[in-house]
Amino acid sequence: MTAAPASTSHDATAVPRAVRLSVVIWLAAIAMGAAEALVWLLLPGPPTPTELAVRFAIYTALVVLVLSLHTGRNAVRWTVAVLLGGVGTLSLVVEPVDWLLAGGSPAAFLATADGPSLVITALRTLHIAAVAVALTLLFRPSATRYFRRR
Repeated sequence: MTAAPASTSHDATAVPRAVRLSVVIWLAAIAMGAAEALVWLLLPGPPTPTELAVRFAIYTALVVLVLSLHTGRNAVRWTVAVLLGGVGTLSLVVEPVDWLLAGGSPAAFLATADGPSLVITALRTLHIAAVAVALTLLFRPSATRYFRRR
């Protein structure tokens, strides 16, 4: 008897590298959001336990959704793209954009910000970058072929 051939990257059932990497980066983005929520506890006016519970319930649902990208269902891909790439991104940029439009100065902020505020700013910046990369990977040609086959 001979062993079955090892799965290759050209295997029609294999999850493409772009999709696998996208999943990892989406999960990293969600983790950054969770970390940001926890850092907010160090600032005046921290989130309430109820607010944190709701936020972490949402993060849990998003993790399940992102992990289901491995099923290859195109509806899942589009749900992730719209919810995380669209709505999620808007939720991350509305506050800073409003602050800038109201005359906020990035230089003044950086000169006077405390540690937790700088950590939140770094996490949010990395979070937005991760979303952009994960979303791009989700629509690479290999990913598109994968989702069209299902």
